[in-house]
Amino acid sequence: MLKKLLVLLSLCCAALAYAAVDVNQASEAELDSIKGIGPAMSTRILQEREKAPFKDWADLIERVQGVGEGSAARLSAEGLRVNGRTFKKAKAPKTPRKQRQAQEPAAAQDVRPPETAASQ
Repeated sequence: MLKKLLVLLSLCCAALAYAAVDVNQASEAELDSIKGIGPAMSTRILQEREKAPFKDWADLIERVQGVGEGSAARLSAEGLRVNGRTFKKAKAPKTPRKQRQAQEPAAAQDVRPPETAASQ
């Protein structure tokens, strides 16, 4: 019975260690605990958060220098959240095939000088 209790306790501790960290509520130490965030980035995040809470990932990417889509995806995978949400890359709007073909430059046509009667 004691072994089961210890296992359950250790599993709870492990779950807490991997809990998500919300950027709008985290302390500097909690931000530093995310792999990929160091002291300099956590300071920039906290400075921007003092001005206003982050609305979403796009807002975080726009306001914090050093955070782009690639790093946002990695930080999200490590447990960072913005208002409880993970990062999802925005998809580019699809362009219908007819519009894509119309936008593509026309292939260069093989233009040859007209043959003259003398060459025949």
